[in-house]
Amino acid sequence: MARQKSIIKLDGTIGGITFYKSKDGYLAREKGGVSAERIKNDPTFQRTRENGSEFGRAGNSGKVLRNAVRPLLLRASDSRMVSRLTKEMVKVIQMDAVSERGLRNVIDGEIELVLGFEFNIRGKLGTSLFAPFTPAIDRVAGTLDVSIPSFVPANMIAAPSGTTHFKVISGGAAIDFTGESYEVATSETAILPWDATATAVINLSNAVTANSTHPLVLALGVEFYQQINGQMYPLKNGAFNPLSIVAVRSEEHTSELQSRLQISY
Repeated sequence: MARQKSIIKLDGTIGGITFYKSKDGYLAREKGGVSAERIKNDPTFQRTRENGSEFGRAGNSGKVLRNAVRPLLLRASDSRMVSRLTKEMVKVIQMDAVSERGLRNVIDGEIELVLGFEFNIRGKLGTSLFAPFTPAIDRVAGTLDVSIPSFVPANMIAAPSGTTHFKVISGGAAIDFTGESYEVATSETAILPWDATATAVINLSNAVTANSTHPLVLALGVEFYQQINGQMYPLKNGAFNPLSIVAVRSEEHTSELQSRLQISY
């Protein structure tokens, strides 16, 4: 793969060289490779087929997870989020120690590995929200909650330039990766001023079906706003809004991420 540096950018195939535009700019590569028919049937490519099958499964699982938290993702994601999440789901599947290679899946893998995943690399939760928070998942009750003690926003939230207000958002989902379906509930605070006045205690609760047998995932984020003439506008269309997976619970394991920064004031 080579980068096109000429003034005139090409798109198409010339003399066995394919020119195309990607997120990284205008590129060029030599046309060639093994035919799809050979990869599909040649025993030599058995491992390639197995890897492809698992990669496809990872992509589908990532899509289900994204769809489950879509209400929160509308203003909190980056352009490479899909590929980054697929990469993490590949790791989840590779931890499946019971299925044959090529048949490994999320359910028998380690879904807990998505814990801490940042949906927006431009605005990470860990570098935006410094107030300590406690995530909690109760499978029996079907609740996925986050509690945040009172804090001073100007001290405990690193907000982008232009911010005047913010709100905290959360969402909990029970995800059936096999059936590619999900159940989700979301909650949020009111839009609060980003100033030196301490907030009230924040409790966000999300309820799904009690005793669900599916993996449970809890996400937490912050949305930034700018007030102009009495109206609230999403700051820079949410370019720096953080959203992260802060707790995950499969049938067998529980993992939770809590704020690493404890500040007394």
